[in-house]
Amino acid sequence: MHDTRKERYKKVAYYPGCALEGSGQPYDISTRAVGKKLGLELVDVKDWNCCGAMEVKNIDPEVQTYLSSRVMSQAKHKNKADVVMAPCNGCYHNLKKAEHDIAQKPKSKEVVEKISAKAGHEAYQPGEIETIHALDWIKWGFGEEELKAKIKGGLKGLKIANYYGCMYTRPRHIFPEKGKGGDSESLTKPHYMDDLLAVAGAENVDFPLKTACCGGAHTLSDSDMSTKLVLNILEAAEAAGAEVIATECPTCHSGLEMHQIRALKRLSKDTNVKVIYFTQLLGLAMGLSPRKVGLNANVSQSIPLLKAKGIV
Repeated sequence: MHDTRKERYKKVAYYPGCALEGSGQPYDISTRAVGKKLGLELVDVKDWNCCGAMEVKNIDPEVQTYLSSRVMSQAKHKNKADVVMAPCNGCYHNLKKAEHDIAQKPKSKEVVEKISAKAGHEAYQPGEIETIHALDWIKWGFGEEELKAKIKGGLKGLKIANYYGCMYTRPRHIFPEKGKGGDSESLTKPHYMDDLLAVAGAENVDFPLKTACCGGAHTLSDSDMSTKLVLNILEAAEAAGAEVIATECPTCHSGLEMHQIRALKRLSKDTNVKVIYFTQLLGLAMGLSPRKVGLNANVSQSIPLLKAKGIV
C-alpha cells in the first residue's frame, strides 16, 4: 500500500513553541538545518501562541485546551496546512490532548467555541489537521532508506541511549495512532529515534529508562526531586554503556543538562554522559558542522568526545 505520509509531511506547518525560541534554540536550529538538508519544508504557524504548557493547565485546563486549539486553527486556516509539526514533547502532547478533548468532551468544545468567537477567529474542529512530532516528520516524511543515502561520516562507534521522556506516549488515549503494531510507534517501548540514529550509524544501547520522567514540571517547585530523577536517568544510561543521551524534547534536554551539574554540586554525583538532541546527531551524521546544528549552544560539552570518535 502506498504510504501517503511522504507526500503529506514534505511541507508542514511548523510550531516551535516557546521553548524552542528560548532554552531549546539548539533544537530549533538543528531541526531547521536537518529539514533543509533533507528537502523537507517548514512553514512557521502564523501568529502562533503558547500551547498553555504546564502552568495554564493547573489554573484552568479548558483555557489550555483553547490555547492549543488556536495553534491548530491558525495552522489550518492561516497557513492552509493539513499537518502541523511540533518538536517539543509538551507542545505535541497538548495539541494532541486538545484534539481529543474537543472531540470527546462537550464542555471543552463549548469553551473553545466561546473564546474563539470572542477572539475573532474560527474555532478549531476535530480532525481539521494532523499533529505530528519531529520524529514522525523525518521517519515518514523523508524515509529511512532515503536517509541512508544522505549519511556522510555517520555516527559509527558512538554509543547512544535514546531518551523519549514521559509525555511522548502518555496518556495513551490521546495517541490513537500509536501502539497498533507494525510500523506504528510503540506506547511502551518507543523506537523511532532508535531507528533514525541506527540508520545514521550509531550503536543504540539497551536503555531501560526511555520513558521515565525527568521531573521537568517540578524543576522549580522541587528541584531536589528533579535532580534525583535526572540522576537516575544519567546513571542508568552510563550503566548501559552509553556515551551520549539523545533527546527529542527541550524540557527533558534542559533538565538533563542542568541537573547533571546540580547533581555534582548538591549530591557529589558525577556523570559524564553527554546530552545531545537527535536532530543535532542526524545533522552531524550528514556532514553539517557543529555550529550549523547549534552544538556550541549546548551546556553539555560533547565536542571532545565527538572529535575523539572522528565524527566532527
